[in-house]
Amino acid sequence: MLAWCACIAKTAALLVSAAGVPLSARAQSAGVTYQDILRGFGDPSAWLSYHGDYTGRRHSPLTQITPENVRRLVPVWTFQTGFDTRGRGFETTPLALDGVLYVTGSNNYAWALDARTGRPFWQYRRDLPNDLTYGTSAPVNRGFGILGDRLFMTTLDAHLLALDRRTGDVLWDVPMADYKVGYAATMAPLVLDGEVIVGISGGEYALRGFVDAYDPETGARIWRFNTIPGPGEPGSETWPDDPGVLAHGGGTTWMTGTYDPELGLIYWGTGNPNPDYYGDSRPGDNLYTNSLVALDAETGELRWHYQFTPHDLHDWDSNQIPMLVDLEWNGRMRKVVMHANRNGFLYVLDRETGELLRAEPFSHSTWAREIGPDGRPVVVNDGSEGCVPDPWGSTNFYPPSFDPDLEWFFLTVRETCATFVPQEPDYVAGRQSTGGVVWIDQDRGWGALRALDPRTGEMKWEFRYPSPTFGGVLTTASGLLFAGDHEGNFMAFDSRTGESLWHYQTGSRIWGPAAMTYMRDGRQQVLIPSGSTLVAFELLDEEP
Repeated sequence: MLAWCACIAKTAALLVSAAGVPLSARAQSAGVTYQDILRGFGDPSAWLSYHGDYTGRRHSPLTQITPENVRRLVPVWTFQTGFDTRGRGFETTPLALDGVLYVTGSNNYAWALDARTGRPFWQYRRDLPNDLTYGTSAPVNRGFGILGDRLFMTTLDAHLLALDRRTGDVLWDVPMADYKVGYAATMAPLVLDGEVIVGISGGEYALRGFVDAYDPETGARIWRFNTIPGPGEPGSETWPDDPGVLAHGGGTTWMTGTYDPELGLIYWGTGNPNPDYYGDSRPGDNLYTNSLVALDAETGELRWHYQFTPHDLHDWDSNQIPMLVDLEWNGRMRKVVMHANRNGFLYVLDRETGELLRAEPFSHSTWAREIGPDGRPVVVNDGSEGCVPDPWGSTNFYPPSFDPDLEWFFLTVRETCATFVPQEPDYVAGRQSTGGVVWIDQDRGWGALRALDPRTGEMKWEFRYPSPTFGGVLTTASGLLFAGDHEGNFMAFDSRTGESLWHYQTGSRIWGPAAMTYMRDGRQQVLIPSGSTLVAFELLDEEP
Protein backbone atom coordinates (compact mmCIF):
# COMPACT_ATOMS: atom_id res chain seq x y z
CA MET A 1 0.00 0.00 0.00
CA LEU A 2 1.25 3.46 -0.92
CA ALA A 3 1.21 6.30 1.61
CA TRP A 4 1.66 10.00 0.93
CA CYS A 5 1.90 12.97 3.26
CA ALA A 6 0.97 16.53 2.37
CA CYS A 7 4.24 17.69 3.89
CA ILE A 8 5.98 16.80 0.63
CA ALA A 9 3.48 18.56 -1.58
CA LYS A 10 4.50 21.70 -3.43
CA THR A 11 2.39 23.96 -5.60
CA ALA A 12 2.88 22.69 -9.13
CA ALA A 13 3.13 24.75 -12.28
CA LEU A 14 1.44 22.02 -14.30
CA LEU A 15 -0.95 19.28 -13.29
CA VAL A 16 -0.24 15.93 -14.90
CA SER A 17 -2.86 13.23 -15.24
CA ALA A 18 -2.59 9.80 -13.64
CA ALA A 19 -1.58 8.51 -17.06
CA GLY A 20 1.35 10.94 -17.15
CA VAL A 21 -0.23 13.23 -19.75
CA PRO A 22 -0.13 16.99 -19.07
CA LEU A 23 -3.61 18.43 -18.70
CA SER A 24 -2.71 21.86 -20.00
CA ALA A 25 -4.46 20.96 -23.26
CA ARG A 26 -7.73 21.26 -21.35
CA ALA A 27 -7.12 25.00 -21.14
CA GLN A 28 -8.31 25.14 -24.75
CA SER A 29 -11.44 23.11 -24.02
CA ALA A 30 -14.56 23.80 -22.00
CA GLY A 31 -13.40 21.61 -19.11
CA VAL A 32 -16.31 20.41 -16.97
CA THR A 33 -19.59 21.64 -18.39
CA TYR A 34 -22.98 22.07 -16.76
CA GLN A 35 -24.16 19.12 -18.87
CA ASP A 36 -21.43 16.97 -17.33
CA ILE A 37 -22.66 17.86 -13.84
CA LEU A 38 -26.28 17.38 -14.92
CA ARG A 39 -25.51 13.82 -16.06
CA GLY A 40 -24.43 13.02 -12.51
CA PHE A 41 -23.10 9.48 -12.47
CA GLY A 42 -23.21 9.17 -16.27
CA ASP A 43 -19.40 9.07 -16.41
CA PRO A 44 -18.31 6.20 -14.13
CA SER A 45 -14.80 7.65 -13.79
CA ALA A 46 -16.06 10.99 -12.44
CA TRP A 47 -17.62 12.39 -9.26
CA LEU A 48 -18.34 16.05 -9.98
CA SER A 49 -20.29 17.40 -7.00
CA TYR A 50 -20.66 16.94 -3.25
CA HIS A 51 -23.61 14.54 -3.63
CA GLY A 52 -22.41 12.99 -6.88
CA ASP A 53 -25.50 14.33 -8.66
CA TYR A 54 -28.17 16.97 -8.10
CA THR A 55 -30.61 14.66 -6.28
CA GLY A 56 -28.62 14.14 -3.06
CA ARG A 57 -29.28 10.37 -3.09
CA ARG A 58 -25.60 9.38 -2.92
CA HIS A 59 -26.35 6.16 -4.81
CA SER A 60 -23.70 5.01 -7.28
CA PRO A 61 -24.57 2.85 -10.31
CA LEU A 62 -21.21 1.01 -10.06
CA THR A 63 -21.39 -2.75 -9.61
CA GLN A 64 -17.84 -4.15 -9.74
CA ILE A 65 -17.68 -4.43 -5.94
CA THR A 66 -20.52 -6.66 -4.77
CA PRO A 67 -21.79 -8.32 -1.58
CA GLU A 68 -20.15 -11.51 -2.84
CA ASN A 69 -16.63 -10.11 -3.37
CA VAL A 70 -16.43 -7.15 -0.96
CA ARG A 71 -14.42 -9.32 1.45
CA ARG A 72 -11.51 -8.85 -1.00
CA LEU A 73 -11.55 -5.06 -0.60
CA VAL A 74 -8.11 -3.82 0.49
CA PRO A 75 -6.48 -0.41 0.97
CA VAL A 76 -4.26 0.57 -1.97
CA TRP A 77 -3.06 3.99 -0.82
CA THR A 78 -3.43 6.58 1.91
CA PHE A 79 -2.96 10.31 1.92
CA GLN A 80 -2.21 12.11 5.19
CA THR A 81 -2.49 15.84 5.69
CA GLY A 82 0.33 15.97 8.22
CA PHE A 83 -1.72 17.96 10.76
CA ASP A 84 -4.66 17.42 13.12
CA THR A 85 -7.86 19.41 13.61
CA ARG A 86 -9.71 19.62 16.91
CA GLY A 87 -11.34 16.18 16.99
CA ARG A 88 -12.86 16.32 13.50
CA GLY A 89 -10.50 16.41 10.53
CA PHE A 90 -11.67 15.56 7.01
CA GLU A 91 -15.37 16.20 6.33
CA THR A 92 -14.90 16.51 2.59
CA THR A 93 -16.23 14.65 -0.42
CA PRO A 94 -13.43 14.65 -3.03
CA LEU A 95 -14.21 15.37 -6.67
CA ALA A 96 -12.88 12.89 -9.25
CA LEU A 97 -12.00 13.89 -12.83
CA ASP A 98 -9.48 12.60 -15.38
CA GLY A 99 -7.76 10.39 -12.81
CA VAL A 100 -7.28 13.29 -10.40
CA LEU A 101 -8.96 13.83 -7.02
CA TYR A 102 -9.64 17.37 -5.83
CA VAL A 103 -9.76 17.45 -2.06
CA THR A 104 -10.37 20.15 0.55
CA GLY A 105 -9.25 19.84 4.16
CA SER A 106 -9.32 21.62 7.47
CA ASN A 107 -8.01 25.19 7.83
CA ASN A 108 -8.64 25.77 4.11
CA TYR A 109 -5.96 23.48 2.77
CA ALA A 110 -6.67 21.84 -0.57
CA TRP A 111 -4.94 19.34 -2.84
CA ALA A 112 -4.99 17.71 -6.24
CA LEU A 113 -4.11 14.02 -5.85
CA ASP A 114 -3.25 11.22 -8.25
CA ALA A 115 -6.20 8.81 -7.98
CA ARG A 116 -3.89 5.88 -8.69
CA THR A 117 -1.37 6.52 -5.91
CA GLY A 118 -2.60 9.38 -3.71
CA ARG A 119 0.48 11.41 -4.66
CA PRO A 120 -0.21 15.18 -4.49
CA PHE A 121 0.19 17.24 -7.64
CA TRP A 122 -0.33 20.57 -5.89
CA GLN A 123 -1.29 21.97 -2.52
CA TYR A 124 -3.17 25.17 -1.70
CA ARG A 125 -3.23 26.81 1.73
CA ARG A 126 -5.19 29.94 2.51
CA ASP A 127 -3.53 32.59 4.65
CA LEU A 128 -6.25 32.95 7.28
CA PRO A 129 -6.51 35.86 9.73
CA ASN A 130 -5.60 35.16 13.35
CA ASP A 131 -8.88 36.54 14.75
CA LEU A 132 -11.34 34.05 13.23
CA THR A 133 -14.64 33.58 15.06
CA TYR A 134 -16.78 30.56 14.12
CA GLY A 135 -13.96 29.37 11.86
CA THR A 136 -11.83 28.71 14.94
CA SER A 137 -14.37 26.37 16.57
CA ALA A 138 -15.15 24.42 13.37
CA PRO A 139 -12.15 24.78 11.02
CA VAL A 140 -13.50 22.28 8.47
CA ASN A 141 -14.41 22.25 4.80
CA ARG A 142 -16.71 19.84 2.98
CA GLY A 143 -15.52 20.03 -0.60
CA PHE A 144 -15.08 21.80 -3.91
CA GLY A 145 -17.53 22.69 -6.63
CA ILE A 146 -16.29 22.60 -10.22
CA LEU A 147 -17.14 24.18 -13.60
CA GLY A 148 -14.84 24.49 -16.58
CA ASP A 149 -11.33 24.33 -15.19
CA ARG A 150 -12.30 26.23 -12.03
CA LEU A 151 -12.65 24.82 -8.54
CA PHE A 152 -14.82 26.74 -6.08
CA MET A 153 -14.16 26.70 -2.34
CA THR A 154 -15.63 28.50 0.66
CA THR A 155 -13.34 29.71 3.44
CA LEU A 156 -13.29 30.10 7.21
CA ASP A 157 -13.08 33.88 6.86
CA ALA A 158 -16.34 33.81 4.85
CA HIS A 159 -14.95 34.20 1.33
CA LEU A 160 -15.62 32.30 -1.89
CA LEU A 161 -12.61 31.39 -4.05
CA ALA A 162 -12.10 30.15 -7.57
CA LEU A 163 -8.91 28.11 -8.13
CA ASP A 164 -7.35 26.89 -11.36
CA ARG A 165 -7.72 23.12 -11.07
CA ARG A 166 -4.46 22.56 -12.97
CA THR A 167 -2.23 24.58 -10.65
CA GLY A 168 -4.20 25.53 -7.54
CA ASP A 169 -3.69 29.23 -8.30
CA VAL A 170 -6.38 31.65 -7.11
CA LEU A 171 -8.38 33.13 -10.01
CA TRP A 172 -10.72 35.28 -7.94
CA ASP A 173 -11.53 35.82 -4.27
CA VAL A 174 -14.72 37.53 -3.07
CA PRO A 175 -16.00 38.18 0.48
CA MET A 176 -19.42 36.78 1.38
CA ALA A 177 -19.77 38.34 4.85
CA ASP A 178 -17.78 39.77 7.76
CA TYR A 179 -16.05 36.96 9.64
CA LYS A 180 -15.33 39.26 12.60
CA VAL A 181 -18.97 39.18 13.73
CA GLY A 182 -19.14 35.38 13.56
CA TYR A 183 -19.56 34.40 9.91
CA ALA A 184 -17.61 31.56 8.28
CA ALA A 185 -18.19 29.23 5.34
CA THR A 186 -17.54 25.48 5.37
CA MET A 187 -19.87 23.93 2.79
CA ALA A 188 -19.19 22.56 -0.69
CA PRO A 189 -20.65 24.91 -3.33
CA LEU A 190 -23.55 23.75 -5.50
CA VAL A 191 -22.69 24.60 -9.12
CA LEU A 192 -25.46 25.16 -11.68
CA ASP A 193 -25.48 26.57 -15.21
CA GLY A 194 -23.80 29.94 -14.74
CA GLU A 195 -24.20 30.03 -10.95
CA VAL A 196 -22.23 28.98 -7.89
CA ILE A 197 -24.63 28.58 -4.95
CA VAL A 198 -23.27 28.85 -1.42
CA GLY A 199 -24.49 29.24 2.15
CA ILE A 200 -22.99 30.50 5.38
CA SER A 201 -21.95 29.12 8.78
CA GLY A 202 -21.97 30.62 12.27
CA GLY A 203 -25.31 29.65 13.80
CA GLU A 204 -24.11 30.09 17.39
CA TYR A 205 -23.48 33.78 16.72
CA ALA A 206 -25.99 36.64 16.44
CA LEU A 207 -26.11 36.61 12.63
CA ARG A 208 -28.57 36.67 9.75
CA GLY A 209 -28.33 33.66 7.46
CA PHE A 210 -28.46 33.71 3.67
CA VAL A 211 -28.07 31.73 0.45
CA ASP A 212 -26.04 33.40 -2.33
CA ALA A 213 -25.51 32.87 -6.06
CA TYR A 214 -22.25 34.00 -7.71
CA ASP A 215 -21.03 34.27 -11.29
CA PRO A 216 -18.44 31.49 -11.84
CA GLU A 217 -16.42 33.64 -14.27
CA THR A 218 -16.11 36.84 -12.26
CA GLY A 219 -17.25 36.12 -8.71
CA ALA A 220 -19.92 38.83 -8.91
CA ARG A 221 -22.92 38.14 -6.72
CA ILE A 222 -26.10 37.44 -8.72
CA TRP A 223 -28.69 37.19 -5.94
CA ARG A 224 -29.10 36.70 -2.20
CA PHE A 225 -31.94 35.08 -0.23
CA ASN A 226 -32.02 36.09 3.43
CA THR A 227 -33.32 33.32 5.67
CA ILE A 228 -34.48 35.91 8.24
CA PRO A 229 -36.97 38.36 6.70
CA GLY A 230 -36.56 42.09 7.03
CA PRO A 231 -39.12 44.31 8.77
CA GLY A 232 -42.46 44.13 6.95
CA GLU A 233 -41.42 41.24 4.69
CA PRO A 234 -43.36 37.96 4.61
CA GLY A 235 -42.35 35.90 7.63
CA SER A 236 -41.44 38.91 9.78
CA GLU A 237 -44.76 38.51 11.59
CA THR A 238 -43.31 35.36 13.21
CA TRP A 239 -40.74 37.51 15.05
CA PRO A 240 -40.92 40.39 17.50
CA ASP A 241 -41.47 43.77 15.87
CA ASP A 242 -37.84 44.70 16.41
CA PRO A 243 -35.35 45.16 13.56
CA GLY A 244 -32.49 44.39 15.95
CA VAL A 245 -33.88 40.93 16.70
CA LEU A 246 -34.32 40.21 12.98
CA ALA A 247 -30.77 41.35 12.24
CA HIS A 248 -29.33 38.59 14.41
CA GLY A 249 -32.06 35.96 14.08
CA GLY A 250 -29.78 33.10 12.91
CA GLY A 251 -30.87 30.68 10.20
CA THR A 252 -27.45 29.84 8.76
CA THR A 253 -27.19 27.66 5.66
CA TRP A 254 -24.03 25.62 6.03
CA MET A 255 -24.79 22.43 4.07
CA THR A 256 -25.03 21.86 0.33
CA GLY A 257 -28.55 21.83 -1.08
CA THR A 258 -30.02 19.96 -4.04
CA TYR A 259 -31.49 21.02 -7.38
CA ASP A 260 -34.36 19.99 -9.68
CA PRO A 261 -33.47 21.25 -13.18
CA GLU A 262 -36.98 20.52 -14.53
CA LEU A 263 -38.66 22.68 -11.89
CA GLY A 264 -35.79 25.16 -11.73
CA LEU A 265 -35.81 24.95 -7.94
CA ILE A 266 -33.04 24.75 -5.36
CA TYR A 267 -33.81 23.00 -2.05
CA TRP A 268 -31.91 24.24 0.99
CA GLY A 269 -32.07 23.50 4.70
CA THR A 270 -31.82 26.39 7.15
CA GLY A 271 -30.36 26.60 10.64
CA ASN A 272 -31.58 27.33 14.15
CA PRO A 273 -32.70 30.72 15.45
CA ASN A 274 -30.39 32.71 17.71
CA PRO A 275 -30.02 32.50 20.62
CA ASP A 276 -30.13 28.72 20.33
CA TYR A 277 -31.75 27.74 23.65
CA TYR A 278 -33.26 30.95 24.99
CA GLY A 279 -36.56 31.73 23.29
CA ASP A 280 -38.03 34.51 25.43
CA SER A 281 -36.28 37.19 23.37
CA ARG A 282 -37.73 35.86 20.09
CA PRO A 283 -41.39 34.80 20.62
CA GLY A 284 -43.08 33.33 17.53
CA ASP A 285 -42.27 30.62 14.99
CA ASN A 286 -39.13 32.44 13.80
CA LEU A 287 -39.34 31.91 10.04
CA TYR A 288 -37.43 30.85 8.01
CA THR A 289 -35.29 29.05 10.58
CA ASN A 290 -35.40 25.25 10.92
CA SER A 291 -36.99 25.08 7.49
CA LEU A 292 -36.63 23.70 4.01
CA VAL A 293 -36.82 26.51 1.45
CA ALA A 294 -37.44 26.00 -2.26
CA LEU A 295 -35.81 28.85 -4.19
CA ASP A 296 -36.03 29.87 -7.84
CA ALA A 297 -32.57 29.02 -9.16
CA GLU A 298 -32.40 32.08 -11.45
CA THR A 299 -33.64 34.74 -9.04
CA GLY A 300 -33.36 33.34 -5.52
CA GLU A 301 -37.05 34.08 -4.90
CA LEU A 302 -38.83 31.89 -2.36
CA ARG A 303 -41.35 29.53 -4.00
CA TRP A 304 -42.37 27.65 -0.86
CA HIS A 305 -41.13 26.69 2.57
CA TYR A 306 -41.82 24.09 5.22
CA GLN A 307 -40.80 24.66 8.84
CA PHE A 308 -39.91 21.47 10.70
CA THR A 309 -39.41 22.85 14.22
CA PRO A 310 -41.18 26.15 14.92
CA HIS A 311 -39.56 28.25 17.67
CA ASP A 312 -36.68 25.81 18.12
CA LEU A 313 -35.14 25.74 21.63
CA HIS A 314 -32.65 22.86 21.15
CA ASP A 315 -30.38 23.83 18.22
CA TRP A 316 -32.12 21.19 16.09
CA ASP A 317 -31.40 22.96 12.83
CA SER A 318 -32.53 21.71 9.43
CA ASN A 319 -29.19 21.73 7.61
CA GLN A 320 -29.60 18.08 6.64
CA ILE A 321 -29.57 16.96 2.99
CA PRO A 322 -32.86 17.45 1.05
CA MET A 323 -33.10 14.30 -1.09
CA LEU A 324 -35.01 14.37 -4.41
CA VAL A 325 -36.82 11.20 -5.48
CA ASP A 326 -39.74 10.32 -7.77
CA LEU A 327 -42.03 7.85 -5.98
CA GLU A 328 -45.37 6.25 -6.66
CA TRP A 329 -47.58 7.68 -3.94
CA ASN A 330 -51.19 6.59 -3.46
CA GLY A 331 -51.42 5.31 -7.00
CA ARG A 332 -49.65 8.13 -8.86
CA MET A 333 -46.10 9.32 -9.36
CA ARG A 334 -45.03 12.21 -7.20
CA LYS A 335 -41.93 14.36 -7.26
CA VAL A 336 -40.94 14.33 -3.59
CA VAL A 337 -38.20 15.73 -1.41
CA MET A 338 -37.26 13.68 1.64
CA HIS A 339 -35.65 15.21 4.71
CA ALA A 340 -34.41 13.26 7.73
CA ASN A 341 -34.52 16.04 10.28
CA ARG A 342 -32.49 16.64 13.40
CA ASN A 343 -35.79 16.64 15.36
CA GLY A 344 -36.14 12.89 14.76
CA PHE A 345 -38.71 12.78 11.93
CA LEU A 346 -38.34 11.64 8.31
CA TYR A 347 -40.45 14.03 6.21
CA VAL A 348 -41.74 13.39 2.69
CA LEU A 349 -42.92 16.53 0.88
CA ASP A 350 -44.18 17.25 -2.62
CA ARG A 351 -41.22 19.16 -4.03
CA GLU A 352 -43.36 21.16 -6.47
CA THR A 353 -45.70 22.59 -3.82
CA GLY A 354 -44.24 21.85 -0.38
CA GLU A 355 -47.28 19.77 0.60
CA LEU A 356 -46.53 17.41 3.49
CA LEU A 357 -47.22 13.83 2.42
CA ARG A 358 -45.92 11.97 5.44
CA ALA A 359 -43.73 12.39 8.52
CA GLU A 360 -42.72 9.52 10.79
CA PRO A 361 -40.26 9.32 13.71
CA PHE A 362 -37.03 7.42 13.04
CA SER A 363 -35.47 7.69 16.52
CA HIS A 364 -36.57 6.87 20.06
CA SER A 365 -36.94 10.54 21.01
CA THR A 366 -39.76 11.30 23.47
CA TRP A 367 -39.94 14.99 22.42
CA ALA A 368 -42.65 14.31 19.81
CA ARG A 369 -44.03 11.15 18.20
CA GLU A 370 -46.36 12.58 15.56
CA ILE A 371 -46.93 15.57 13.31
CA GLY A 372 -50.34 17.20 13.67
CA PRO A 373 -52.80 18.08 10.89
CA ASP A 374 -51.34 21.59 10.88
CA GLY A 375 -47.89 20.19 9.99
CA ARG A 376 -46.43 21.02 13.39
CA PRO A 377 -44.83 18.52 15.79
CA VAL A 378 -47.11 17.44 18.63
CA VAL A 379 -44.71 18.00 21.53
CA VAL A 380 -45.29 15.63 24.43
CA ASN A 381 -42.05 16.18 26.33
CA ASP A 382 -40.49 19.62 26.35
CA GLY A 383 -37.76 18.25 28.60
CA SER A 384 -39.73 18.37 31.83
CA GLU A 385 -40.70 14.70 31.41
CA GLY A 386 -37.16 13.44 31.02
CA CYS A 387 -34.27 13.96 28.66
CA VAL A 388 -34.54 14.77 24.96
CA PRO A 389 -31.99 14.44 22.12
CA ASP A 390 -28.83 16.52 22.52
CA PRO A 391 -28.06 19.58 20.35
CA TRP A 392 -26.56 17.37 17.65
CA GLY A 393 -30.03 15.87 17.24
CA SER A 394 -31.35 12.49 16.15
CA THR A 395 -29.35 12.81 12.92
CA ASN A 396 -27.19 15.56 11.49
CA PHE A 397 -25.46 16.91 8.39
CA TYR A 398 -23.69 13.70 7.30
CA PRO A 399 -25.16 12.33 4.06
CA PRO A 400 -27.95 9.74 3.95
CA SER A 401 -28.59 7.58 0.88
CA PHE A 402 -31.49 6.18 -1.13
CA ASP A 403 -31.52 2.93 -3.09
CA PRO A 404 -33.97 3.31 -6.03
CA ASP A 405 -34.31 -0.47 -6.47
CA LEU A 406 -35.29 -1.12 -2.87
CA GLU A 407 -36.87 2.33 -2.51
CA TRP A 408 -35.42 2.55 0.99
CA PHE A 409 -33.89 5.50 2.79
CA PHE A 410 -30.67 4.84 4.73
CA LEU A 411 -29.33 7.08 7.48
CA THR A 412 -27.19 7.26 10.59
CA VAL A 413 -29.23 7.83 13.75
CA ARG A 414 -28.07 9.19 17.12
CA GLU A 415 -29.85 8.14 20.32
CA THR A 416 -28.90 10.58 23.09
CA CYS A 417 -30.16 12.03 26.38
CA ALA A 418 -29.77 15.73 27.23
CA THR A 419 -31.20 18.38 29.52
CA PHE A 420 -31.33 22.01 28.34
CA VAL A 421 -31.03 24.95 30.73
CA PRO A 422 -31.84 28.24 28.98
CA GLN A 423 -30.14 31.48 30.06
CA GLU A 424 -30.53 34.96 28.65
CA PRO A 425 -27.29 35.81 26.80
CA ASP A 426 -25.43 39.07 26.52
CA TYR A 427 -25.00 40.00 22.86
CA VAL A 428 -21.43 40.89 21.93
CA ALA A 429 -20.46 41.03 18.26
CA GLY A 430 -18.08 38.21 17.39
CA ARG A 431 -18.95 36.10 20.46
CA GLN A 432 -21.24 33.09 20.68
CA SER A 433 -24.72 33.63 22.09
CA THR A 434 -26.23 30.18 22.51
CA GLY A 435 -28.38 31.23 25.44
CA GLY A 436 -27.90 28.42 27.91
CA VAL A 437 -26.11 25.23 28.80
CA VAL A 438 -26.77 21.59 27.95
CA TRP A 439 -26.16 18.58 30.21
CA ILE A 440 -25.61 15.33 28.28
CA ASP A 441 -25.79 11.89 29.85
CA GLN A 442 -22.88 10.20 28.07
CA ASP A 443 -23.78 6.77 29.46
CA ARG A 444 -27.11 6.73 27.62
CA GLY A 445 -25.83 7.55 24.14
CA TRP A 446 -25.54 5.13 21.21
CA GLY A 447 -25.94 5.13 17.46
CA ALA A 448 -27.47 3.10 14.65
CA LEU A 449 -27.50 2.64 10.91
CA ARG A 450 -31.14 2.25 9.82
CA ALA A 451 -33.01 1.38 6.64
CA LEU A 452 -36.45 3.02 6.37
CA ASP A 453 -39.41 2.70 4.03
CA PRO A 454 -40.24 6.36 3.30
CA ARG A 455 -43.87 5.56 2.41
CA THR A 456 -44.63 4.12 5.85
CA GLY A 457 -41.70 5.05 8.10
CA GLU A 458 -41.21 1.34 8.84
CA MET A 459 -37.68 0.37 9.87
CA LYS A 460 -36.51 -2.49 7.63
CA TRP A 461 -33.31 -3.22 9.55
CA GLU A 462 -30.87 -1.72 12.01
CA PHE A 463 -27.18 -2.08 12.81
CA ARG A 464 -26.22 -0.61 16.19
CA TYR A 465 -23.09 1.39 16.97
CA PRO A 466 -21.61 1.65 20.49
CA SER A 467 -21.73 5.46 20.50
CA PRO A 468 -23.56 8.30 18.71
CA THR A 469 -21.99 8.41 15.27
CA PHE A 470 -21.37 11.05 12.59
CA GLY A 471 -20.54 8.88 9.58
CA GLY A 472 -22.51 9.25 6.35
CA VAL A 473 -23.83 6.59 3.95
CA LEU A 474 -23.14 5.53 0.35
CA THR A 475 -25.10 2.86 -1.52
CA THR A 476 -24.30 1.20 -4.85
CA ALA A 477 -26.35 -0.58 -7.50
CA SER A 478 -24.69 -3.89 -6.62
CA GLY A 479 -26.59 -3.97 -3.31
CA LEU A 480 -23.84 -2.62 -1.07
CA LEU A 481 -23.96 0.06 1.57
CA PHE A 482 -20.82 1.74 2.95
CA ALA A 483 -20.83 3.56 6.30
CA GLY A 484 -18.46 4.58 9.08
CA ASP A 485 -18.66 5.04 12.83
CA HIS A 486 -17.26 7.08 15.71
CA GLU A 487 -14.80 4.30 16.57
CA GLY A 488 -13.10 4.60 13.16
CA ASN A 489 -14.61 1.51 11.53
CA PHE A 490 -15.33 1.75 7.80
CA MET A 491 -17.88 -0.95 6.96
CA ALA A 492 -19.73 -2.56 4.08
CA PHE A 493 -23.24 -3.97 4.49
CA ASP A 494 -25.76 -5.86 2.40
CA SER A 495 -28.23 -3.05 1.77
CA ARG A 496 -31.22 -5.42 1.67
CA THR A 497 -30.54 -7.37 4.86
CA GLY A 498 -28.24 -5.14 6.89
CA GLU A 499 -25.69 -7.93 7.22
CA SER A 500 -22.21 -6.65 8.01
CA LEU A 501 -19.92 -8.02 5.29
CA TRP A 502 -16.57 -6.28 5.74
CA HIS A 503 -14.82 -3.66 7.85
CA TYR A 504 -11.55 -1.76 8.06
CA GLN A 505 -10.23 0.14 11.08
CA THR A 506 -9.09 3.57 9.86
CA GLY A 507 -7.54 4.68 13.14
CA SER A 508 -9.67 7.85 13.50
CA ARG A 509 -13.33 8.60 13.99
CA ILE A 510 -15.31 9.13 10.79
CA TRP A 511 -16.96 12.47 11.51
CA GLY A 512 -19.16 14.01 8.84
CA PRO A 513 -18.11 12.47 5.53
CA ALA A 514 -19.52 9.58 3.56
CA ALA A 515 -17.64 7.36 1.12
CA MET A 516 -17.52 8.09 -2.61
CA THR A 517 -16.67 5.76 -5.49
CA TYR A 518 -15.55 5.91 -9.12
CA MET A 519 -13.83 3.79 -11.81
CA ARG A 520 -10.09 4.13 -12.32
CA ASP A 521 -8.39 2.20 -15.13
CA GLY A 522 -11.21 -0.34 -15.15
CA ARG A 523 -11.20 -0.84 -11.38
CA GLN A 524 -13.77 0.48 -8.94
CA GLN A 525 -12.16 2.54 -6.20
CA VAL A 526 -13.84 3.49 -2.93
CA LEU A 527 -12.53 6.41 -0.90
CA ILE A 528 -13.24 7.31 2.74
CA PRO A 529 -11.95 10.35 4.63
CA SER A 530 -11.14 9.65 8.28
CA GLY A 531 -9.45 12.06 10.67
CA SER A 532 -6.46 13.51 8.83
CA THR A 533 -6.24 10.61 6.35
CA LEU A 534 -7.86 9.60 3.06
CA VAL A 535 -7.87 5.87 2.34
CA ALA A 536 -8.53 4.38 -1.11
CA PHE A 537 -9.71 0.78 -1.53
CA GLU A 538 -9.88 -1.64 -4.46
CA LEU A 539 -10.58 -5.34 -4.87
CA LEU A 540 -7.61 -7.63 -4.37
CA ASP A 541 -7.09 -9.82 -7.44
CA GLU A 542 -8.17 -13.40 -6.89
CA GLU A 543 -5.42 -15.95 -6.80
CA PRO A 544 -5.28 -18.16 -9.91
